[in-house]
Amino acid sequence: MFAKLKLVILSFCLVSQIRITSSASNGRANSLESVPDLEKAMYLSVDGYPCVRLLNLSGGIGCANPGHAKVIAPIIRFKNADEKLAHLSPAMASNDLNFSSRVAGVLVESVAGFQHTSHQAEFSPYKDSNYEWNPAGSGIMLNRYDFPVFLVSENSTSLLREMAEKNEKQNEAYPLDVAEFDLVMQGSVWSSLPPINISSVKAPKPILLAVTSMDSASFFRDKSLGADSSVSGMISLLAAVDALSRMDGLNELKKQLVFLVVTGEAWGYLGSRRFLLELDEGSDTTNGLNSTLIEQVLEIGSVGKGLGKGVSTFYAHSQGESSTTTEIMRAFEVACDSLGKESIKIKKSNTLNPGVPPSSLMSFVRKNSSTSGIVLEEFDSAFTNNFYHSNLDDISNINSSTIVAAASLVARSLYILATENSKLSNQTLKSINVNESLVEELVQCLLTCNPGMECALVKKLISPASTCPNHYVGVFLGAPSNSQYPEYADDTSRFVWNFLADRTSTSQNNTSSACSGECSNAGEVCVGAETESKGICVTSTTRFVPAYSTRLKYEDEIWKVMPAKASDPMGAVDPVWTESFWNTIGLRVYTVQSSDYDHFVLLGGIIVTVASYVAVVITRAFFMKALKRD
Repeated sequence: MFAKLKLVILSFCLVSQIRITSSASNGRANSLESVPDLEKAMYLSVDGYPCVRLLNLSGGIGCANPGHAKVIAPIIRFKNADEKLAHLSPAMASNDLNFSSRVAGVLVESVAGFQHTSHQAEFSPYKDSNYEWNPAGSGIMLNRYDFPVFLVSENSTSLLREMAEKNEKQNEAYPLDVAEFDLVMQGSVWSSLPPINISSVKAPKPILLAVTSMDSASFFRDKSLGADSSVSGMISLLAAVDALSRMDGLNELKKQLVFLVVTGEAWGYLGSRRFLLELDEGSDTTNGLNSTLIEQVLEIGSVGKGLGKGVSTFYAHSQGESSTTTEIMRAFEVACDSLGKESIKIKKSNTLNPGVPPSSLMSFVRKNSSTSGIVLEEFDSAFTNNFYHSNLDDISNINSSTIVAAASLVARSLYILATENSKLSNQTLKSINVNESLVEELVQCLLTCNPGMECALVKKLISPASTCPNHYVGVFLGAPSNSQYPEYADDTSRFVWNFLADRTSTSQNNTSSACSGECSNAGEVCVGAETESKGICVTSTTRFVPAYSTRLKYEDEIWKVMPAKASDPMGAVDPVWTESFWNTIGLRVYTVQSSDYDHFVLLGGIIVTVASYVAVVITRAFFMKALKRD
């Protein structure tokens, strides 16, 4: 009997390995041997870019989920543009509270995007501030939404479409696939060619300032490439600097070439305004420059889409007519003729335009109305970029040959203006050639993820924090710094600084010591300090300039908002942007059953538990009775 009892007990206590299999979305069966494996099978993480909440003095914009830790809602796809999607975009753009109350969250497919319409009209230096430079835009980026919005990646888009179609076929009956949402600024760079000798006793030369912007913005913070919005102009200027740096006799130029690449322009022209303030205050970041010496300003705006019918056409915008703007325009015409190509044209903008388009030149003109300058753009009276400040403003939205044309035009025009000789020989001008391969490489480095910031050009100068580029302006962490190598500088800013320092340096032939930080000799900077092979010290006047609101002051380890100064006319309308705080933002999808199904499972569990208890009692009584008989 004891042998029988042992056999029965062993049969009850036998532990068998249970292998659970589930069909994955790709149709293959995956073995689940642990709780983490089971969790991975149940929950699918979705790659995406969130819309986040940004704050200013008058409120906030962007997306958040106030009062809620998570949002869980069934996935429904609006694919009929005539009926559903056509009503969705205007509702979002109008910030309809009734609409917001009925939306749990929005997932935007990778092929969709929102275009920004605002050109920061309040900063315009002219009276007609209602002029629409971008009539096609929606203005959605400056609205506030109290629900999460995600731009999903291309791979995740196909997955979510499948789930939405599955829900639709089931007529939104259970089981349902659901989504679960889990819930300012950096540094500009300026450089001179040739380097400025600060200790020289000679009278300083008048300054010819070439300006462009490096930052962009979009509804989705981490998807701000700005290929045409800003980066096309930046690449054009970098290529022009490279071409000019190979010219001989730069010390004999009658004007000092200074290149300024600003950031924060999409958020109240932070970079250009802060640069002008630093100039006024005689900051170390602008040592060697004097605002009274700035004679001409030439800005390169959006130049990536100027190609039409095989011809790259650019427009010169100015804030009124003057002898200086006429001189710049004449330089453009001479440079265009020297290129000897029917495929490149330069035209004056429409006289009916109220003034310059949205640009950094606005800051200079508002600061000093006598400032003369021209903004080079691909458009005349309205933007031709359908994806201005949109997540869709990527490499597919530009033409590199147009950027090469703009760079060639800018390089030769700057040389003509700096020599003060519009009658330079064609032979001299034709020696200024833009490196087309460099432009192609810059496009690939700054606008793609492959190779992205891991390209050889970037890796030679910096150690990038991420592979995929993003030109959102970023935020300050801690106090602003006058250091040549501020910790808050992002990949783009650090690359631009090192590129300009390298191309404008004059010590390449003399070569100096290796370095990993500061250089010992006056006027020298360390290029490539972050790289594994360390950098080298070269003579170059290249500086970081912090880019944050002119109304902010860092004092006693906190930021303080100061009253607008009379000397800063744009300060009165400065919103003063900052980021809100958020935890890790994530998105995942999984299948849920109805509450009736959950209740059924619970009831089944109770029944099984009770039945098991009864079975144990009966079995125990049976064995006790059997033992007594023995």
